[in-house]
Amino acid sequence: MNADSFETVIVETDLLILGGGMAACGAAYEAAHWAKKHNQRVTLVDKAAMERSGAVAMGLSAINLYLGLKNGKNTVEDYVSYVKNDLMGIARKDLVANIARHVDSSVHLFEKWGLPIWKDDDGNYVNEGRWQIMIHGESYKNIVSEAAKNALRELGEHGSYHERIFITEPLVFEDRCVGAVGFSVRENKFYVFKAKAVLDSMGGAVHIFRPRSVGEGLGRSWYPPFNSGASTYFTLKSGAEMTCQEVRFVPVRFKDSYGPVGAWFLLFKSKATNAKGEDYMQTRAGELDKWAPYGSTKPTPTNLRNYLMLLELEEGNGPIFMRTDEAIQELVAQIPDEKEAKRKMKELESEAWEDFLDMTISQALNWASHNIMPEETPSEISACEPYFISSHSGASGAWISGPEDLAPGEHFWGYDNMTTVQGLFAAGDASGASSHKFSSGSFTEGRIAGKAAIAFCMDHPEQVDVSDEQIATLKEQVLQPLKIFEQHHGYTNDEDVNPHYLKPKMFMFRLQKIMDEYAGGASVGFKTSEALLTKGLEYLQFMKEDAEKLAAGDLNELMRCWENVHRMWQAESHLRTVLFREETRWPGYYFRTDHPSMKEDWEAFANCRWAPDSGEWIMIKREIL
Repeated sequence: MNADSFETVIVETDLLILGGGMAACGAAYEAAHWAKKHNQRVTLVDKAAMERSGAVAMGLSAINLYLGLKNGKNTVEDYVSYVKNDLMGIARKDLVANIARHVDSSVHLFEKWGLPIWKDDDGNYVNEGRWQIMIHGESYKNIVSEAAKNALRELGEHGSYHERIFITEPLVFEDRCVGAVGFSVRENKFYVFKAKAVLDSMGGAVHIFRPRSVGEGLGRSWYPPFNSGASTYFTLKSGAEMTCQEVRFVPVRFKDSYGPVGAWFLLFKSKATNAKGEDYMQTRAGELDKWAPYGSTKPTPTNLRNYLMLLELEEGNGPIFMRTDEAIQELVAQIPDEKEAKRKMKELESEAWEDFLDMTISQALNWASHNIMPEETPSEISACEPYFISSHSGASGAWISGPEDLAPGEHFWGYDNMTTVQGLFAAGDASGASSHKFSSGSFTEGRIAGKAAIAFCMDHPEQVDVSDEQIATLKEQVLQPLKIFEQHHGYTNDEDVNPHYLKPKMFMFRLQKIMDEYAGGASVGFKTSEALLTKGLEYLQFMKEDAEKLAAGDLNELMRCWENVHRMWQAESHLRTVLFREETRWPGYYFRTDHPSMKEDWEAFANCRWAPDSGEWIMIKREIL
């Protein structure tokens, strides 16, 4: 493929939204409303197709954040306390509260647009847990993305969306983000998007650590395998301050197919046990005292539940089972009428299968292929490899401004959700320190950021021009892997093995090996230390040198090259921040063997920034206000 044949396409807009997941859809929906009032242009760019883009792409069986404020059972303060406890004290209360106070209205919009939400006989939403409501969600993302597209269409020539364009680099002029560049994954086109404000909502990252699923299972993960760290790369390269880059998320899921366990714990009241049938949450309850005050909170923080399970495995008490059989049988046993009990059994069987058919079809296939009937047979669960996702029980993302009425003085700098770089906003998995927003909260945060970004555009009406020289330099940089392949692929009989270049798949394997072995991956029990982290950073420098020789034979491989460059930057920010935080605060996510306990002086945010002018990494400790 000839890199010189790429057409340069320039798109000018006011607000540029990057991503196509729930946060991006929320941003497009809300920004379009305010843009119409003020004659502003809104453009959305997605790597995939919005209908099936992001973490909700395959569907969902529950909305995990709904407060039900009108019924008075929960308060915003309750939810903030829950989030802070689950993250062992590390959370921005202003950001969490801002999402929580607005999220119910987003859920009501989803229902208005056609999302089927479970209702009881009195017409109330059916709760899975305190904060979760059940849905028939196989088309959840389709419904929400259609609303976002319609909002952009209503802007006429002022609204547009571009799909299947991979964003690679930010456009920065005098410490202000003024656009982005990328390329089509379908055509030989290089895109330049010029804007007054940019909203980053391109998702988190997976496949940075060596996955549990290898060989024929390669590519299988709990979090979407297409999310490759674009949000972190974009904000880092813009010069924005980042937070919680050490807080990776290690979910416990049904083994091999990564089926979520939430419905089984919350709706079916199931228990997890070791191979002896012991409930390790009870037999190991004393271990939680070591992590006071958070070990005694209810519910037990996610990472501590993981930790107790890992202790069982270290002592040889695996495998770990989800007692699906006992849960269903106990629910049925509570019904004295035999006929009603049989009907209830059928209903529970149906709900058990629908839980996965709604969102993790591979888990239903796994059950079927292994002759597992959940009402009769328990299923194995295990800790997955680590992921970077701030919308769940992780927290990594950009350090952003909170709302003026809630944020302490130092946490507000003019516009909700703006990063420390002028004109660059972040939402969803791109924004940090505001965990447990899930799908509805990410959509809501997108709305908050979209409205604020339009306000920025109004206050900064000037269009900053980017020089042709800067564009030409970026185009050459982005398309370099194609040129390298074109120049050297004939040197060997096998195009994948060549002394002059490295293919993206091999590059990814190298990165995963480094992160798994030195940054506390699954194969080493999520344990690391200063010595290991330092060695990992040394090897990562070699990776950065090798990245200059990445080669791509086509557009798909070009995308894979840049995905892995993005992963590499996410990996480095993680290594540096884990090394910076000299304690173990999240056992079950990672364990510092050289600092095996929590420390009072580290109940703080560990932030970092890459300086574009010098290329240096700056580590910052910020107080929790």
